[in-house]
Amino acid sequence: MRKLACVIGGGVIGGGWVARFALMGWEVRVFDPDPRAAERIGAVVKGAERALPMLFESPMPKPGGVSYHATLAEAVQGASYIQESVPEDLDLKVKVFQEVQCHCSCDAVIASSTSGFRPSQLREGLERPGQLVVAHPFNPVYLLPLVELVQGANADPYFTDKAEEILTGIGMYPLRIRSEIDAHIADRLLEAVWREALWLVKDGLATTQEIDDSIRYGFGLRWAQMGLFETYRIAGGEAGMAHFLEKFGPALKWPWSRLTEVPDLDADLVKTIADQSDAQSGNRGIRDLERLRDDNLVAILRALKGQGAAAGKLLKEQDDRLRRPLGDGVPLVTVRRKVPVDWTDSNGHMNEGRYGQVFSDASEALMAHVGADQAYIAAGNSYFTAETNIRYRAETLAGEDIVVETRVALGAGKKLRLLHEMKGANGDLRATCDQFLLHVSLQTRRSCPPLPDVRQRIEALASLHDRAR
Repeated sequence: MRKLACVIGGGVIGGGWVARFALMGWEVRVFDPDPRAAERIGAVVKGAERALPMLFESPMPKPGGVSYHATLAEAVQGASYIQESVPEDLDLKVKVFQEVQCHCSCDAVIASSTSGFRPSQLREGLERPGQLVVAHPFNPVYLLPLVELVQGANADPYFTDKAEEILTGIGMYPLRIRSEIDAHIADRLLEAVWREALWLVKDGLATTQEIDDSIRYGFGLRWAQMGLFETYRIAGGEAGMAHFLEKFGPALKWPWSRLTEVPDLDADLVKTIADQSDAQSGNRGIRDLERLRDDNLVAILRALKGQGAAAGKLLKEQDDRLRRPLGDGVPLVTVRRKVPVDWTDSNGHMNEGRYGQVFSDASEALMAHVGADQAYIAAGNSYFTAETNIRYRAETLAGEDIVVETRVALGAGKKLRLLHEMKGANGDLRATCDQFLLHVSLQTRRSCPPLPDVRQRIEALASLHDRAR
């Protein structure tokens, strides 16, 4: 089924939305009157094309096309999801929504990226107010999964539910905000930390780098996988949160913070912060910093994915949604993916252990294909690798696309031999693996014949692949 989204506004957030939808297989229409919009969005999409697929073991869907339109009316035609990302100007946003409703489908979701306005404010003067929801994302939209989904009072739940389904389908985590409030949830928390940080710089108590270091080397790492309350729950020990609040609650009344005051961002403070920030970043430009940020986020998110925790659990679920049957090709394409940044060694290319993982993933995919899947293993049967012979033909770098083609060279009784070829996007051979496996009973831990259904499928593949040689 054709999936069509429209993005209005092509700044950093709008470009991120374009990239997220397009890389998850949606066609995207863009409206932005700025003549440089396509150039800006293209740069964001290029970064996303490198980073987002690194999060997944499953192949990505075929990317959707991105088109740019001269009028808003043309851009919204036929779209089932419309994401507004224009500047934070209430009058401008309302005007945009009024024009959108003149031309869009009555069934389309209209969502705003606003970081501060409430849905009730944005619905002023709309013919169909219930059609609009707030879907506030975080930069970079193509990597960070959180989107604050705000329905507000007098809304139509149909559109909120539809938005949640669509956003989940592109790998995001729609967090429903129970009541509409200014700045939702996350930005309120960020604003509190930001305000305190500005005072620390203004009062000469810390530099921008010292503040950033205190976050990235300390509580930021805890927050990334456990949030705020669960972090403090652990700090309370066996007695839990009640003990923590009893012990540290009185400190909230101590004069540590200046959260109730806002520093005057005069020329001197702006210059101080800007100079320190420039010095902190050194000679790295914005694109360099974006790439560093993306690589770091990919590594952190993949680490969480390995533990099935926090945002990593979400990635595992999206991997399952992206996974497709192998089909009946000869040879079978058992792996199709992008090499992630955490697979490289000091030379910058994929290390030897990861080649073994790629070929292991290939054999796992073939096992599932013939029925030797998790249910088969749970019933007490499996294939164990007895021997592998890997030959390295060419280096493979982070961000490169790879495929593995697998042939069944032997499938007789308890013996299975697989021949894998790992290739680059252009079909160039990167590595080969000759893998010999034995079928094993997990009760006796000894080799034995596979169950009849699996044996029959293995033998059929071996015969088919032998004829195709």
